[in-house]
Amino acid sequence: MNADLENLVDRITDTIMARMERETGLHGDDQTACSPHHIACALQAGASRIGLGWGQDAAANASVAGYIDHTLLKPEATRDEINKLCEEARKFNFASVCINPTWVKEAAFLLHGSSVKVCTVVGFPLGATLPDVKSYETRRAIFDGATEIDMVINIGALKSGDDQTVKRDICGVVDAAHEACAIVKVIIETSLLTDDEKVRACLLAKEAGADFVKTSTGFSKGGATVADIELMRKTVGSGIGVKAAGGVKDLASAREMIAAGATRIGASAGVKIVQESKGISVAGGNGY
Repeated sequence: MNADLENLVDRITDTIMARMERETGLHGDDQTACSPHHIACALQAGASRIGLGWGQDAAANASVAGYIDHTLLKPEATRDEINKLCEEARKFNFASVCINPTWVKEAAFLLHGSSVKVCTVVGFPLGATLPDVKSYETRRAIFDGATEIDMVINIGALKSGDDQTVKRDICGVVDAAHEACAIVKVIIETSLLTDDEKVRACLLAKEAGADFVKTSTGFSKGGATVADIELMRKTVGSGIGVKAAGGVKDLASAREMIAAGATRIGASAGVKIVQESKGISVAGGNGY
């Protein structure tokens, strides 16, 4: 980064920090998610805005499409279905497409020049692979064009009380992703956890430097609930994002999640949700 760009980033950082202090009351270490490193990475990635807005005001005023990771993770997904997913993401301006690693390179090509990010999954869906394997998966996905990584924690380690293993697992992915200014969402699989375990998982993700905590893979016993989003938001505070995933199938449930504190929604029904927000009839559906 040359001196002129460094000075520009410093000025933007100072402006954002001052605004956040006025609007959120956050100071100092509470703003780790908006450190100069994170802001510089966001600018490098082409971010058009940096903000921490959520809750009822955000739900009322923001376009719901900007919250949605348009998702297709079923193992039988075909190339034609991935192409359609990317076309829809461009059309409706979703935050990202969330796909399996095998499709990252193709999605990155299809979405080149758009604002839609390419998100992929690591250690998915069980979270039971070894830390070095998750780190490699992360680096390979970023090499292929991913800019967002949704990783699954070592659920068995968490339930065994082995918090150090869980944190080390997350740190490996975070370090690999942040080297390339990619963001990390940590899937804790809430349907398998007690409330105490959910809190511990969220705190470990925050301590490890993750950018989001996320409820679910969508492949376990249950998906996102309002109660879980509220608990996760309360636990991590305002410093990082919260993603609701699994079972968000319509506009009403998406708005409930956003009002509860979600800053991202993972959904295969993204098109339906946006059409509902615009008052477009979706009778009969379109498969999403």
